[in-house]
Amino acid sequence: MRRFLVLIAILSASLSLPSVAFAGVLAQIDLSSQRMQVYVNGKPKYTWKVSTARSGYRTPIGTYKPYNLVRFHRSTIYNGSPMPHSIFFKGGYAIHGSYETKHLGRPASHGCVRLHPSNAARLYALVQKYGKGNTTIRIIR
Repeated sequence: MRRFLVLIAILSASLSLPSVAFAGVLAQIDLSSQRMQVYVNGKPKYTWKVSTARSGYRTPIGTYKPYNLVRFHRSTIYNGSPMPHSIFFKGGYAIHGSYETKHLGRPASHGCVRLHPSNAARLYALVQKYGKGNTTIRIIR
């Protein structure tokens, strides 16, 4: 019985401290608050306003790994719109900079996660430094 209680205590402690075990970058996007929290090696580093999908479009919910980084991408769907510091994470969905900064903090995109260009550059640099395999993108409601 005593061993069982010790095991439960250890398991509880490990579940309450998940950030200690995480090495790398976590970008968590909250659709309801239109904010991104960036953690590096489990510690909060940045909180930024974002714009995600406006009415009629969707930003996918879930946990993803980036599969492609493109320093300066132009949309092949939306009239060559600039997408600086793009981090693609699912199909054509990406986190990227946007020059439409007046819309940050509220839904405005076709589904991508838009950031201020300087914040997109910071996140892009972090993903380059730590690697795509050590980066997690989590999108929640």
